[in-house]
Amino acid sequence: MSNFDKVREYLSRLNLSVDTVDEEEELVIVNDPESGIVNLVIDCEDPILILEQHILDLAPDCSASAYRSLLQYNRELVHGAYCLDEEGRRLFFRDTLQLASLDLDELDASIDSLRLAMAEHADRLLDIAKGRTA
Repeated sequence: MSNFDKVREYLSRLNLSVDTVDEEEELVIVNDPESGIVNLVIDCEDPILILEQHILDLAPDCSASAYRSLLQYNRELVHGAYCLDEEGRRLFFRDTLQLASLDLDELDASIDSLRLAMAEHADRLLDIAKGRTA
């Protein structure tokens, strides 16, 4: 069984809605909007699995204290981290896992970390998106 097939099997066992499958790129997009998972890209890039979800766009005048808050929120995450795009204007959740040793529990924990982050940080992240200090 390929790593991509293993990941797809795990996602099925986790009852996640797989909305897009790109066999050639070995990536899927999953959704569970009730728990904050919206267009989570799961990409097999041997030797790692990349999980990435766009969270929000930052205000053009985002303050240094807002960026500091985002770094502090990273400390609260069990898996993964908040990160920015190249322009520093789009906030993402991102995690990477080793494909060779990937198991169901590890993938589940990574996805649960995103769920928990959305539940715990949603209000504060919205404040940052609106240009208010977090």
